[in-house]
Amino acid sequence: MTTSLADHLRSLPDEALAALLQLRPDLVVPVPADVSALAIRAQSRVSVARALDGLDQFTLQILDAARLTRHPDEGTTATDAVLAMATTGPHPPAPTAVRAALGRLRALFLLYGPEHALHVVPAVDEVSPYPAGLGRPAAELDPRTAALCADPAKLRRTLLAAPPSARAILDRLAAGPPVGSVPPGALQAPPIGTQDAVLADPTNGGAPTGSPVRWLVDNRLLVAVSAGSSTASGTVELPREVGLLLRRDSGPLGPLRTSPPPVATAPREPKAVDSAGAGQTMEVVRHTEGLLEQLAAEPAPVLRSGGIGVRDLRRLARTAGLDEPTTALLLEVAYAAGLAGELEMPGSTTGRYGADQQVLPTGGYEVWRAVSLAQRWEHLARAWLTMTRQVGLVGRRDDRDRPITALSAEAERAGAPATRRSVLGVLADLEPATAPTPEEVQALLDWRAPRRSRGREAAHREVLAEAAQLGVTGLGALTSYGRLLLGELTSADEPGGDPLGLHADAESGDPSSAARALDALLPAPVDHFLVQADLTVVVPGPPEPALAAELEATTEPESAGGASVHRVTTASVRRALDAGYTADDLHELFRRRSRTPVPQGLSYLVDDVARKHGGLRVGSAGAYLRSDDEALLTEVLADRRLESLTLRRLAPTVLSTPYQVSRLLGALRDAGYAPVQEDGTGGTMLSRPRIRRAPARVAVTTRTLDPLAAPKLPMPRLLGVVEHIRRGDAAARAARRAPAVVRGGAAGLGGGPVPAHTHSEALAVLQQAVRDKALVWVGYVDAHGATASRLVKPVSIGAGYLRAEDERTEMLHTFALHRITAAVLAD
Repeated sequence: MTTSLADHLRSLPDEALAALLQLRPDLVVPVPADVSALAIRAQSRVSVARALDGLDQFTLQILDAARLTRHPDEGTTATDAVLAMATTGPHPPAPTAVRAALGRLRALFLLYGPEHALHVVPAVDEVSPYPAGLGRPAAELDPRTAALCADPAKLRRTLLAAPPSARAILDRLAAGPPVGSVPPGALQAPPIGTQDAVLADPTNGGAPTGSPVRWLVDNRLLVAVSAGSSTASGTVELPREVGLLLRRDSGPLGPLRTSPPPVATAPREPKAVDSAGAGQTMEVVRHTEGLLEQLAAEPAPVLRSGGIGVRDLRRLARTAGLDEPTTALLLEVAYAAGLAGELEMPGSTTGRYGADQQVLPTGGYEVWRAVSLAQRWEHLARAWLTMTRQVGLVGRRDDRDRPITALSAEAERAGAPATRRSVLGVLADLEPATAPTPEEVQALLDWRAPRRSRGREAAHREVLAEAAQLGVTGLGALTSYGRLLLGELTSADEPGGDPLGLHADAESGDPSSAARALDALLPAPVDHFLVQADLTVVVPGPPEPALAAELEATTEPESAGGASVHRVTTASVRRALDAGYTADDLHELFRRRSRTPVPQGLSYLVDDVARKHGGLRVGSAGAYLRSDDEALLTEVLADRRLESLTLRRLAPTVLSTPYQVSRLLGALRDAGYAPVQEDGTGGTMLSRPRIRRAPARVAVTTRTLDPLAAPKLPMPRLLGVVEHIRRGDAAARAARRAPAVVRGGAAGLGGGPVPAHTHSEALAVLQQAVRDKALVWVGYVDAHGATASRLVKPVSIGAGYLRAEDERTEMLHTFALHRITAAVLAD
């Protein structure tokens, strides 16, 4: 079979062979040595399973029809036989659809050969042992069952005589798969109709009851593959002939659907979908920024087993005002986007997952905050689409009954990007603004790739929920900018795309089409605010990055959303003065940014705090306190709230304390004073907040959508691979034509060392070939000890080496003379 497929591949033109490699890219990883190696790999179990995973339900059913119609002796089928079986049923598909499915199977070389003698790749039977959900023929299971199936009339009478409970079992197995397990003792229990003759026993569940499985086995409608016992379960199989008889109403292949199932949900208004999604993107960016600020203020320690603990996740969720699943999602996405990372604590000597690491924002977080809101969201969405993390596992238990924590290795799933791509691909293929239900999405996935979607229903629902939380979808439908983002990532994964992200890096300064589409939906960033008489500052839209930084330095946030509210307080003004602002800077800031007149109370507040600010100077002694205002120092010294500092007057204008500067500053500020810190020269030290950042991490946004998939090469490169395979095939044929003495090498001499006179004769032949510029067969032992032969034209001999040109590849090779075993002039 391998030789037949190899011969068939050899007869193909280069373009057809390249088309096969394009449809099945795993065949070129690594590049096969020749066509025979390519044929073996194309029939391997792993490669065939990959090819089957990408087929839709109808194409798989047509493949099952080809398997069921194979000749028992020759093992081949024909297109007409497949058409005859596929069109048998109450609603037969169009013959053109069947032929198109056969064309897809032949393009993938799951079927090969002429139409009247189609071969099925043997590994298909290994990957899927039950075609169309039917069992093995009765002749392979049991001779007595085969005798029953050979008499169609008797088989129908036996089937009609089956009790209702037994018939229900038959119908269940006929729908597939045809193999079922039975509880312990079921095959030993009496059949239905004879249960009154036996006493009650534990095997029958207490009261005397008959076993429908035992009835079916006794009447040869089921075959016991393993009988089991009173303590072990057994296995039964439905013969193929019985299954086909039970499917007489639906057809041998079951219901055939040539197109995906329809979606009953009516499309929504596209503008409403985009508006809902855009509003959610603003919330995602805001919550992510708040979450990272919380990590900056109080980093989360890393557990020894990896990830952050349940308590820290709850603390972050409570502080951010989110539930734990949403917090885990945003934390995982921020980590994948390179905005959060681990930082080794000083003095750490433990391993990678020791307790001496903390999770906090990275240096890339500052860059992320400086770009537009749409670009910030796009960075998060790309990270979500490409990260190999299944966030839905966080909070569940692993195999060892331990909780799976956020950022832990247990939530790693290499197939997560492909799952997201398949779910969003279903939404992208529908009419824009169509919002199918989760059940309809699952039905579409089951038709498009049944082998891939089987058993992943929970993961598909998680993808839909996460897409809604991140604003990729709105009102259940894929947004317009989400469609563009998915298209950009998918095109990078296509042949000739940009899988390494090189073009994106070259044009990183320009926003993508998805970011531009989202930017058009979002409110325009504002560079102003409205100051009210109660000292509240209303920002009527998302602030631009520069304004956001100024608000963070001078105000206290009160509420967030499309229009955020902040408040100017004594503490916020003092914090701004500590960060380096002067009173004139603050007056200018509020005058320049405010679209309303600056209230007089705000000006008084700034001036009052600025007048007190710096009236006291703090240094270290432990720490000292000095002021030119002796009365102010006398007031501080007499203040009972500061007794714990044990202040002592060193001079009329100097007080000292044994405590550190930080404690002295904090106590004075808590008591209502406005001190500033100074250095050893008396200069004022600005007290900007100390920002700790983890080392920069590379985001996963440049990763392809499916890390498990083989790289898809463009057609020119595939043609180059085909040329390499053809050359290898020609070399293999040439090696088979080499003389026996060259092919055998040392092995032909008993495996021992080559005799001196034989080696001398080989050198003489090579020297003669150099003089005559003749072709010569050279047998040699390579670096791995394997014997090989090559037809070459010697160029020179010297310094212990032979330099020769390969006529076929036009490459110059060098052979060590002591490794040459034989040399024979070509005919």
